[in-house]
Amino acid sequence: EKAVNLKKDLAEMQEWMTQAEEEYLEKDFEYKSPEELENAVEEMKRAKEDVLQKEVRVKILKDNIKMLATKVPSSGQELATELNIVLENYQLLCNRIRGKCHTLEEVWSCWIELLQYLDLETAWLNNLEERVQMTGNLPDKLDAVNDALESLESVLRHPADNRTQIRELGQTLIDGGILDDIISEKLEAFNARYEELSHLAVSRQITLEQQLQTMRETDHMLQVLQESLGDLDRQLTSYLTDRIDAFQMPQEAQ
Repeated sequence: EKAVNLKKDLAEMQEWMTQAEEEYLEKDFEYKSPEELENAVEEMKRAKEDVLQKEVRVKILKDNIKMLATKVPSSGQELATELNIVLENYQLLCNRIRGKCHTLEEVWSCWIELLQYLDLETAWLNNLEERVQMTGNLPDKLDAVNDALESLESVLRHPADNRTQIRELGQTLIDGGILDDIISEKLEAFNARYEELSHLAVSRQITLEQQLQTMRETDHMLQVLQESLGDLDRQLTSYLTDRIDAFQMPQEAQ
């Protein structure tokens, strides 16, 4: 009777493992939304816990069969053979579910990381757009134009590391068929805005550089003219002070 019960327990354990494999490992999942992916991660975590909890039952079966084998060697030997098959299948099931759980957790982590990088770069684009708009109505002063140019250039020096991460993370998920529609849409919108704002910012930078150069040249010309006028004023003042007749002055002074 003891052998019959143990044989029944082994059969039930094998049946449970077959059902677990069908439910958790053989279903084809399509993760088209973050909610579906998150639910799949939570389901695999529960599956891993469920499978690992059966370890106690497997150990009890193993101990009971060993004990029976010492009392009834013939029955114990037959059960031991079946036990080895169950143990092997159980270990394989544990490894496969652990692996799938780890993979899904990595995929979810990849998705969260992608969102974080997109948030960072979106904040940078917002800042860039604000700086570009600030250059639209500048006072016609050299300092104001110079400050606006330096402010814009400081934003444009933003490193490309985050955009590289966005591209790689997005491509990894898309290649795996994970959230591919949503990610493609997000990346397309982000890249389009990045290209538009970058080109606008660089164009505005060139305009400011040219404007600054023109203003500096104008300032220099005015400074030279002012110095020349100052020299002439001093010369004429000296002529007047010395009461020199105009016809005695050089032609340019006349």
